[in-house]
Amino acid sequence: MLTRDREYIHHIQSYCEDVADAIAELGNDRDVFLNNKHYISAISMYIFQISELCGGLSEDFKDAHRSEIPWALIRGMRNRFAHAYNKMDRIDIWKAATIDIPNLKVFCERFLA
Repeated sequence: MLTRDREYIHHIQSYCEDVADAIAELGNDRDVFLNNKHYISAISMYIFQISELCGGLSEDFKDAHRSEIPWALIRGMRNRFAHAYNKMDRIDIWKAATIDIPNLKVFCERFLA
């Protein structure tokens, strides 16, 4: 494993924590999220950063952990944010923030332990 991969996973974990902190602060309520453009923007930026960092992981690392984490889907989310943000489904963003990101956070914590 490359030192760079470990550093990227550390940064990804940090953004996962930012998502969790935002949800704790702004409310773990889908309707609140869907009706608050600032909440949506904050979570979206964290997810964008996570997906950008995932693109920087080595192929060897992603191959070794492909059964645990859907790297291609994460990278695809980045492309959707970058190129079609105004068409993003806010419910998909909420699901990513409340289901996928916590799972990714657990992976990062286990990996870095």
